[in-house]
Amino acid sequence: MSDHVLTPQAALAAVGRPLPDGVSIRRLKEDDLEAAQALSREFQWPHRLEDWQFGLAHGQGVAAVRDGELVGTALHWAWGKQCATVGLVVVSPRLQGQRVGQHLMHAVMAGLEDRIVLLHATPEGRGLYERMGFAIMGEVRQHQNLAVPAQLVALPQGERLRPLGRNDAKTLVALDARAAGMPREAMLRQLLAEGETVVLARGGEAVGFSIARRFGRGHAIGPVVAPDLASAQALIGHWCSRYAGKFLRIDVDAASGLPEWLEAQGLPRVGTVTTMVRGGPLERGPAVGGWALVNQAMG
Repeated sequence: MSDHVLTPQAALAAVGRPLPDGVSIRRLKEDDLEAAQALSREFQWPHRLEDWQFGLAHGQGVAAVRDGELVGTALHWAWGKQCATVGLVVVSPRLQGQRVGQHLMHAVMAGLEDRIVLLHATPEGRGLYERMGFAIMGEVRQHQNLAVPAQLVALPQGERLRPLGRNDAKTLVALDARAAGMPREAMLRQLLAEGETVVLARGGEAVGFSIARRFGRGHAIGPVVAPDLASAQALIGHWCSRYAGKFLRIDVDAASGLPEWLEAQGLPRVGTVTTMVRGGPLERGPAVGGWALVNQAMG
């Protein structure tokens, strides 16, 4: 659970303007998630109920409700004392154009004023986020398809891929924090426990890793943390070969050099979102890079 506690009172105070008739804003609850997942399906989002549960387990959010029906959501994740991400912002098609998304965003941002906040914006939401002080810092591309075995990537002498070891978790948590610019220990430990992990080792030291887990229509790869492009390709290629014939998804920075390589591996681009930040930029550590998101909502 995030450090920041979003109270219903703070959420309501942040709205500041009258809501559309019959709509109210309150804290998002576990009992809302089946309705939230059904709402996201209306936009062809692939999220399963388990994916919504994973998101709420590590963050908190607000819900827009009308006549007892969930008509919108927005979540945030507070990482450490300085950073946060915002995502899973969705409003029923029936209420589009009535500023419900604006109310949800002001509510979910309550209490995050002193943090660096990151989000990934669809074209429809970008204008709202710009008005709220978010600046464009890049682009993320979503690639997915039935996987095919990847081309072999040669690693430098002394480096190899190996399975997750019993004592790796602490090191991988630290690598992820440096690559993401945000401490995400509880989330990463759940991914390590529930997903599959491959580690990039240099000598006896873990210097990178990637995780594959159940998500949406099949499996998602992410995060991917590596010191360079070739290492990232090797870590991703492992899963392409491991899950050949099965559905794979990965979300990567457009400027990373990975999109072109993913296309060549049979994972075409199917979507693009804009990376935006308020109060940034994030401070990422040297000699290690985050090459793939956990997901577009959480970063």
